[in-house]
Amino acid sequence: MLVIHASMPLKPERRDEALDQIADLAETVREEEDGVLDYRATTDVNDPNVVRFLERYEDEQALATHSQTDHYQAFAEALPGWLAGEPEVLRFDVDEMSELDL
Repeated sequence: MLVIHASMPLKPERRDEALDQIADLAETVREEEDGVLDYRATTDVNDPNVVRFLERYEDEQALATHSQTDHYQAFAEALPGWLAGEPEVLRFDVDEMSELDL
């Protein structure tokens, strides 16, 4: 499994537009893409102008397919106009996962 965690600082004046598009993207990815185990976007509780993505893919092929979809390409094209700084994108290759009891 592959896990992507991305943090993206948004321009305050473009935040609402960006969040609408991000919500549509996340819904489309979850509904339409095979191999996507989860795809979530949330705003940071300490900075509402930061969006954090948590993405889980079955394998490398699912991630590659995702990056070639029309909806992702449209997002990637619009993203530079929304950003207030450099995004941070982390990738984790996971061999095993288990749920924790809290």
